[in-house]
Amino acid sequence: MKRALLWGSAAVTSVLVTILISFPAAWLAPLIERKTGQHFTLADVQGTLWSGSGYLALVNHSELSATPTTSVSLIVPGRFEWTLSPWMLLGEVDAQVTNSQLFDHVLTVSGSWRKWQLGAFNLRLPASQLVLLGSPLNTLRPSGDMHLVASSLTLIPKSEGLEIHGAMQLNLTEIASALSPVKPLGNYRVEFEWQGKHAQLTLATLSGALQLKGSGVLDNGHVHFSGQAWALPEQEPRLINLLNLIGRRHQVENRNVFAIEFM
Repeated sequence: MKRALLWGSAAVTSVLVTILISFPAAWLAPLIERKTGQHFTLADVQGTLWSGSGYLALVNHSELSATPTTSVSLIVPGRFEWTLSPWMLLGEVDAQVTNSQLFDHVLTVSGSWRKWQLGAFNLRLPASQLVLLGSPLNTLRPSGDMHLVASSLTLIPKSEGLEIHGAMQLNLTEIASALSPVKPLGNYRVEFEWQGKHAQLTLATLSGALQLKGSGVLDNGHVHFSGQAWALPEQEPRLINLLNLIGRRHQVENRNVFAIEFM
């Protein structure tokens, strides 16, 4: 009888271990959706929970018709690959994430189920992604490179969405517009200071013919920004059409300045 119980326990243990090892990675998609307030998910997921890959996607909810629909769209290039420690079963998060099209090195994630700590990262994106912010950027059709840099960020997943704490810096280099003969327009920097779902942001020009500055907030996914744009005097005739698209003109110290507003 004892031998039968031992063999039975061993068999059950073996089955449980096999199930744990082979947890499908697709189980992460609904988890990420819940933890980000139904804003993000994983698409084309492959592998297991412990070693898998997938694309990060934005969840689009449409209620325009009588029957609400949900679709997903990829928001960044490249496939994310991850390895996850089994210690997660005891509440400890220890993961490594790679994406050859976005990251220069492995991104580390540590912490617990309730709080994640991201290691330093330098995320590369094409400036064409800025069209996702809407008008006037979707009209200007920018090009160039973006580098999102942070030394450390704390993420707190909650049912109503993801909270972020820490500082980030977005460097925009060799920025151009399909509507401007001046290429590039310049190099710029945006500083973010995150407190939960709310971030203070400031924009400054590092160099270039098109000068930009301003400040605002990113609040629960919505951008509220007020700033100014102007051209170096020798470049203003070539940039005047672009500036008129950016915003309303007014005079500041005998200089044509154009208002930038995101609401």
